[in-house]
Amino acid sequence: MNKIILASGSPRRKEIFESFNVPFEIEIAHIEEKIHEDEKPEQIAMALAFEKVAAVEEKCNNGDIIIAADTIVVKNGILGKPKDYEDAFKMLKLLQNDIHYVITGFAIVQAHSYNKFVSYEKTKVKFKQLTDDFIKRYIDTGEVWDKAGSYAIQGKGAAIVEWIQGDYFNVVGLPISRIQSILSDHFDIEIV
Repeated sequence: MNKIILASGSPRRKEIFESFNVPFEIEIAHIEEKIHEDEKPEQIAMALAFEKVAAVEEKCNNGDIIIAADTIVVKNGILGKPKDYEDAFKMLKLLQNDIHYVITGFAIVQAHSYNKFVSYEKTKVKFKQLTDDFIKRYIDTGEVWDKAGSYAIQGKGAAIVEWIQGDYFNVVGLPISRIQSILSDHFDIEIV
């Protein structure tokens, strides 16, 4: 049987995948995440996910299924992971009391074949109004680091989200419902 390879170092993506009790291996994709401002956010997320697959494909056996994802937050442009405290504060200040979008591009590829599927999921998120003190306290939890948009909906960041419209797991970083359907329909793999 072909192996499933999750091309990600994200603990959140690993945790989501582990909940399905399907054997898989982790192969961390090392890429330089270049963002071209002239491209649409959906295209950027899908391209980055596909680059992650390409970065690990040579290490995989023929027929292995490689899954990679890249999540970005969009509000007046693309918000990546915060560079420092000030950057995290600016992002959360921008997102508070307003709507933004979380886009996860994903790629599912059968190694060394033409069987490839690349798509994205988009979720609408509304934050509560936040005081500067609250934002500072949230940053001080340390949860903002390595998260697009400077928050983790599956953690303490749940307290700043007023509502979401769409896939919760997409906001966490892996739209597992879509991925399960694609694995079943296009790769004949059942993960449930």
